[in-house]
Amino acid sequence: MEREAVLSGLADVAVELLGVDRDQITEDARFVEDLDVDSLGLVEFVMAVEDRFDVKVPEERLDGIATIGQAADLVLEMAGTPAG
Repeated sequence: MEREAVLSGLADVAVELLGVDRDQITEDARFVEDLDVDSLGLVEFVMAVEDRFDVKVPEERLDGIATIGQAADLVLEMAGTPAG
């Protein structure tokens, strides 16, 4: 799985589910501060990402995931592809 494909998929999910503009989605975009996502929105986002990428993200792995880039790294890790 390519990092750019993951970032694009995360952007698609964010636009569809969270109602944010695609140009707001950058690797450094923070879910809460920049995209104004609440805790329920984050849960829904994670569930949609799991479905889209066919991965399971353990809840304890979500601690510290604050940006789109960190989410991409986590998806790649859960899919068995090293981040970087």
